[in-house]
Amino acid sequence: MSAEPVPDRRERLVRPLFIAFLVASAVDLVGLLADVPAAHLVAKPLLMPLLAGYAAARRGPRLLIAALLFGWGGDTFLLADADAAFLVGMGSFAVGHVCYLWLFGRARGSLPTGIVYAVVLVTFVALLWPGLPADMRIPMTGYSLLLTAMAYRAGTLGRHAAVGGALFLLSDALIATGIADWPQLPAPDFWVMLTYIAAQFLLTVGALAPGSEWGGVAAGAYRERSTSS
Repeated sequence: MSAEPVPDRRERLVRPLFIAFLVASAVDLVGLLADVPAAHLVAKPLLMPLLAGYAAARRGPRLLIAALLFGWGGDTFLLADADAAFLVGMGSFAVGHVCYLWLFGRARGSLPTGIVYAVVLVTFVALLWPGLPADMRIPMTGYSLLLTAMAYRAGTLGRHAAVGGALFLLSDALIATGIADWPQLPAPDFWVMLTYIAAQFLLTVGALAPGSEWGGVAAGAYRERSTSS
């Protein structure tokens, strides 16, 4: 009888990192609902490093880890209440979206889905434009185009990533409506973070090997795509 393989150091970190990500997510969301700013300040910068660590422990692709870490950069800068920090944070997220697009490769997406995303982008930008500060209009339009492309192309990794891409678009749309002074949902920051956390997690799931447990210790390769071609 052969002995069972012993998990290496990386595999043993999968479950603790996954649990730590869930705990940090819960602390952040509950802190936002309970109006405890300190909880958000502490938990938010931990989210993407923990998720990136989880992806690395699962032997995820480097482009996924890079995208998550650029998301961490965006999260950190957006904690500062200043226009310059917002633009730098948006730029960090934009680089993360480029990483995602590179990761998705050249597989064809659904044409009807692409048309829907294009219509949503044009309509939303047109409605949002008058309410945006003049110096934010061009940067936010360019960012919205990149984000929409990422959300559309995410579907090439399957349904989890497709939903993740759509939720990322929704999360940033909620931020944009706040900047444009549109009416907001109660506890708007909670909904922004809920959709954002779910988006990044589902994109991570889509990039990792299908059929394996999200919080389990099984390591696996990500779906092979023509990311290097």
